[in-house]
Amino acid sequence: MIDLLQGLVKEALAGAVKAGEVVLAEIPEPRLERPRDPAHGDWATNVAMQTAKAARMAPRAVAEIVARRIAGHPDIASVEVAGAGFINIRLSAHALQRVLREARERGTDFGRLDIGAGRRIQVEFVSANPVGPMHVGHGRWAALGDSMARVLAHAGWSVQREFYVNDRGVQMDVFAKSVAARYLELCGRDVEFPEEGYRGAYITEIAREILADEGEEWADAEPSAREEHFREKAYAQVLAHLQHVLHGMGVDFDIWFSERTLHIPAEDGGPSAVERALARLKDAGHLYEHEGALWFRSTAFGDDKDRVLKKADGSYTYFAADIAYHADKYDRGFDRVIDIWGADHHGYVKRMEAAVAALGHEGKLTVVIGQLVNLFRGGEVVRMSKRTGEMVTFEDLLDEVGPDAARYFFLRRSTDQALDFDIALAKEQSSDNPVYYVQYAHARICAILRKAAGADTADTSVDIAATAAALMRDDAPLHLLDSEPELALMRKLTEFPDVVEVAARQLAPNKLTRYAEDLAASFHQFYTQCRVVDPDDIELTAARLYAVDATRIALATVLGLVGVSAPDRM
Repeated sequence: MIDLLQGLVKEALAGAVKAGEVVLAEIPEPRLERPRDPAHGDWATNVAMQTAKAARMAPRAVAEIVARRIAGHPDIASVEVAGAGFINIRLSAHALQRVLREARERGTDFGRLDIGAGRRIQVEFVSANPVGPMHVGHGRWAALGDSMARVLAHAGWSVQREFYVNDRGVQMDVFAKSVAARYLELCGRDVEFPEEGYRGAYITEIAREILADEGEEWADAEPSAREEHFREKAYAQVLAHLQHVLHGMGVDFDIWFSERTLHIPAEDGGPSAVERALARLKDAGHLYEHEGALWFRSTAFGDDKDRVLKKADGSYTYFAADIAYHADKYDRGFDRVIDIWGADHHGYVKRMEAAVAALGHEGKLTVVIGQLVNLFRGGEVVRMSKRTGEMVTFEDLLDEVGPDAARYFFLRRSTDQALDFDIALAKEQSSDNPVYYVQYAHARICAILRKAAGADTADTSVDIAATAAALMRDDAPLHLLDSEPELALMRKLTEFPDVVEVAARQLAPNKLTRYAEDLAASFHQFYTQCRVVDPDDIELTAARLYAVDATRIALATVLGLVGVSAPDRM
C-alpha cells in the first residue's frame, strides 16, 4: 500500500510539473507515515514541505495541487490538506478490502518482507555463565533475542542464533571449588567452604548427583584433580540444564560457542584465535606496549580510554577474548552482528564497537542492552522463591506462569525500560491479561469457523486451517464490508507489514505485542457489532467469514513472531 501511495503522489507531482502548475527540476521520493491520530486519516505525507523551497511556492499551495490530483483514485476515499501543508489520506473501502485477500493468499507469509535480501545476520543472546541457574533477566533476553531472530527472518534476513558459553576463567574455578566443597561435606568430611564460593542449593544438588554417580572415590583425590573433574562434570550438567530450560520456552540455538576454543592453538599447531586477532590489530597499528602490558588504542575509535589486552604477567583480559570472538563472527561471513547484553555491560559497548571498527567492520555491530526484570505478585515485590527460599530463577517463573505468558510479558516493554512482571496477572484468565486477551481472540475466531462449518465444537481433532479453506469462497463479496467496525478491522490488518518492518529495523519486538493487542481489540469490537454467521444473509456471511479468517492468519502470524502459541480453543 505504501508503494502504491508513493507512486500516486510522485505521479501527481510529475503531472503538476508537466502542466506547469509546479516548477521542479527533480521529483523527490515522497515520505509517507501513519498519523498518530486515526482521525487524520490512514496515511500522511509532507511531500509539499519537501518540495516547496525548490518550487518557490508555499507548502500549502503545493499540497493543494497534489491533493487535487490524487483525490479521484479508487483506492482513496478522501484527501485533505492540514496545517502548513501536510496531506492526509484516507483509504477507500475498496483498498482496505484487498488486504483480506492478501492475508488469505499469503498465509503465514503475510507481512513477509525482503529488507534483509538474504544477507546473513547473527543474533547472540542470553550467554549466561554455565555456573548456575538463569535469573529472570536471562529469560527476558532469551525472549527478546529469539523474537528478534524471528522478526528478522520474516523481514528477509538469513538468521543464526548463537549462545556464547563463558566456560573459562575465574568463575569456572570458583564453581569447581564450590561443588568440591559440598561433595566433601556430603562425604562427611570437615571442609571450609570457599569464601567467594557459590552458595545456592543447586551446588549441593550437583554435588549430590556426582556422589550418587561416582561414590566417594574423589574424597581422597588430589584437590586439583578433584576440582578439574568436578569442573567438567558440573559444567556439563549446568549447560544441559540451561539448554533444557531454554528449549522449554521455545528458544533453541544454532550454535553454542565455547569461550575456551578461543584460547586453544589451531589444529596445525598455529596461534590461537586470541593470538590471531591481536596479531591483526597489531599489524594494523592499533596496539602498543606500555609498562609491560599490551594495549589497544581504542580512543582512536571513540572510546574514552585505551584498553589492556594482555597483562604484564602474560595473561589475556576478557576483552581480548571478546575481540577474538567477534573477529571469528565476521570471519564466518556475517554481514551484521547483534549482541544482547545485560544492563551491567552498558559501559562495555563503546570498547567493543571500537574493536569491531579496528577489525574493519565498522557499523556492522549492534549492541542491545536488556534492562532487568522486577517481579511482583498482586502488587507485592517478589524476590525469593517459595520453594527454595532463594532468588526466583527463570525456571521457577516458567514453571509458574508457563512459556507463553513469560515470553509475551517479557516482550511488552522496550528493551531500554526495566520491566515490572506481575506474576498474578500473567496467570489470570481474563481480558486484563494481555496474552490471554490476544490468544482468546484467535480461539474465538476458530470457534466461529467451526460453528460455520457445522463441526462438533467438542471435537479437538478439527483442523482449523482445512475448515477455513473449505468455508472460503474465492468470489466472496468483500465489497459488502463497509461498516465502521469492518473498516476498522481491515485498517488494522493493513498495518501489519509496516509493524513488521519497524520491529525489524528498530529491533523492537514490543511493537508486535502492541499490534497484537490492538488487532485483538479491533476484532472483539467487530465481533460484538457484526453478526458473522447469518443464515438469512449468505453473501454477507461469506464476506465476514473471509475477514474473520484473514484476522486469524494475522493473529497467528504475529503471535508466532513473538514465539507464543495461537490456541484453537481456550
